[in-house]
Amino acid sequence: MAATVGRPEPTVRFFRFHLMPYPGLPADYDGPAWITCPNELFDPVLGGEIYNRYIDELLYAEEVGFDGVCVNEHHQNAYGIMPSPNLIASILARQTKMIRMAVVGNALPLYDPPTRVAEKFAMIDCISGGRLIAGMVVGGGPEYYSFSLNPAHARERFAEAHDLIIKAWTEKDVFAFNGKFTKLRYVNLWPKPIQQPHPPIWIPGGGSIETWDFCGRNAYQYSYLSFFGYRHGRRVTDGYWHALDRLGKEGNPYSLGFAQILAVADTDEEAEREYGPHVDYFFNRCLHVWGGFAEAPGYRTLDSIKSGFLGQIGKQTTGFDAGGKKTWKDLVDQGYIIAGSPKTVRDRLTEAVKTLRCGHLMCLMQIGSMPAHLVRKSTELFAREVMPHVRGLWSEYEDRWSPHPLPAAERARPAALAPERGGVAK
Repeated sequence: MAATVGRPEPTVRFFRFHLMPYPGLPADYDGPAWITCPNELFDPVLGGEIYNRYIDELLYAEEVGFDGVCVNEHHQNAYGIMPSPNLIASILARQTKMIRMAVVGNALPLYDPPTRVAEKFAMIDCISGGRLIAGMVVGGGPEYYSFSLNPAHARERFAEAHDLIIKAWTEKDVFAFNGKFTKLRYVNLWPKPIQQPHPPIWIPGGGSIETWDFCGRNAYQYSYLSFFGYRHGRRVTDGYWHALDRLGKEGNPYSLGFAQILAVADTDEEAEREYGPHVDYFFNRCLHVWGGFAEAPGYRTLDSIKSGFLGQIGKQTTGFDAGGKKTWKDLVDQGYIIAGSPKTVRDRLTEAVKTLRCGHLMCLMQIGSMPAHLVRKSTELFAREVMPHVRGLWSEYEDRWSPHPLPAAERARPAALAPERGGVAK
């Protein structure tokens, strides 16, 4: 399919989300995929192959007409071997022309000092011509074991780092910062982002209710990164809409992003036959976390605990809904995955987008151990047979959470994208 440059402004926006899972865990390994998974199981040669393959899959998203791509940060696990999403986003910034790049996100409490996040995001925004979405996340509970940080300080660290980054992006003069966790005599950010006063900010969440208020107060987008699909996610997204209503904020669908696992084949039966083993690898191997690492003590606030919301990993280690291994039919019927023929996926995805009031859909299409040819097949079918039928929702709202990049003629023109090579003319 040719790139859809110049298409009418879309309504529902589609982002190709990539977790970059490691597909090569041995068949006889039944231990955890997080924190203590033996690193001798990582094959660097295979790693190099799949990193390059995964980058190609993200580049393909622009070719078939996605609005953006999403990358995120994880450490010391086989579930997602992308400890630096900024590296991947910088490659995409250089290799693409139109697509938006959502880094969802940098785990702010893990950076010392947090101004390094401000610098790296600014570089990506400059290289891309203003196409960055800056995601900022507290980080999952297991990450605090990987970095030996006190999880009880997670939100306090995040809030302080956020304030420093915003000030670094917007302050015109050198300033000193004297925080509890970060003390800097001279803050004078070079470079600055193209998007002013700063790129749009998305805040990923997994079930902490404080994140809803934080997004509402700051007019940020809330991205619910769900492993368990739109039917389970409804309770969380309803809580978010109630929070915005309580704060007197507009219930704009574009202020919500939602991650959904998707797989498209010619028929429902073919989807199960081709994708089933790889979905099983994701849910029953990549999400295998020792229970003691799932919820770091002090990480989740008392209010979130009282609300009954568990984080994504916490849900998994409570026994994947009381211990039963899910069949393909279970996963499809309960909305964990939306999979099947184009018509099946269209119908269920329309239901999901309407039910959640979601304006930014993050599409997880490389699932577990899925090989490249199946990922490409599913992605192409989704872009051609599903996306056009869902785009028409929410046209009455303004999307204030997407980048507004420089016009193509005003951007830097990399040699690799020069007109004689099919690139953007200046």
